[in-house]
Amino acid sequence: MTDTAQPDYPRAPMPSQQQDRRPGLTAPMNPQPDHGESTYKGSGKLKDKIALITGADSGIGRAVAIAYAREGADVAIAYLDEHDDAKETARWVEQAGRRADFREQRPDDDQTEGDSS
Repeated sequence: MTDTAQPDYPRAPMPSQQQDRRPGLTAPMNPQPDHGESTYKGSGKLKDKIALITGADSGIGRAVAIAYAREGADVAIAYLDEHDDAKETARWVEQAGRRADFREQRPDDDQTEGDSS
């Protein structure tokens, strides 16, 4: 049996932490979450596709944006008010050689498809 290198992930127990806002921010988290920045390698399965990812500024959405970009897709990122997190996600998408278009959305925006008013 060969020993395969594993990333040095944090081990339990994790430190207790809370944020007083929702959605939360990535920057104050300790340890920092792994969104695949240095661990995910793409293979071009989404070459020249476009993906719209809501909530892609952080968390699972950021991980998906990075993965899709590394698979070859340009990524449109819709987020609430986490500007720094969205910019960081866009940086990772662009570092993968893909375009990132990020747009702040407000919960009170009425952008219902087919709304003719």
